[in-house]
Amino acid sequence: MTQENPSARIVTIPNAISFARVLGVFYFWWVLLIADNLALAGWLIFIIGWTDWIDGYLARRLNQVSELGKALDPIADRMMIASAVVGGLIVGALPWVIGYPLIARELFMAAVTVNLARRGGAPLVVRILGKRSTFLLYGAIPAFFLAKAGIAEALLRPMAWTAGVLGLVLYWLVALAYLTDARRNIAAVKSPRDA
Repeated sequence: MTQENPSARIVTIPNAISFARVLGVFYFWWVLLIADNLALAGWLIFIIGWTDWIDGYLARRLNQVSELGKALDPIADRMMIASAVVGGLIVGALPWVIGYPLIARELFMAAVTVNLARRGGAPLVVRILGKRSTFLLYGAIPAFFLAKAGIAEALLRPMAWTAGVLGLVLYWLVALAYLTDARRNIAAVKSPRDA
């Protein structure tokens, strides 16, 4: 098993971690809306976001790269980011000038990905800039939550704004790079007339 030749295994340690991260997203919603615990919701975003690397690292390290894991990991990421943004807007923890452009970016990338798949193009390869922007946003969003909950607000709010604005700019720059990649991947697909 390699990154290029993943297995069909379902029960692996990395897949269990990815599945736990997905379940954590549902727990986040309960904590945010039912338990009304903004601080715990912020910590959950932080933990779920910052454990993103663990499943991929273990998959490679334990030679347990799988088709399910390659699908489940980005699903867990997108679910957490979307939940954190939407939840943050609902409860007023995340400023709209950060939240709405993030939602627009996710919708933009969903459209790019669907169009790419519909046209038979190769999947997009994750760019390092995408990882860096996600890293910044996974720091900024929980910091906004924790600051709103009154935890180290004088320290966390400026950090959240700095990381949030920088992360958002990078997030959109990499989205435009992905659009270029998608166009290239679509152009590489031979049309039936060329075959």
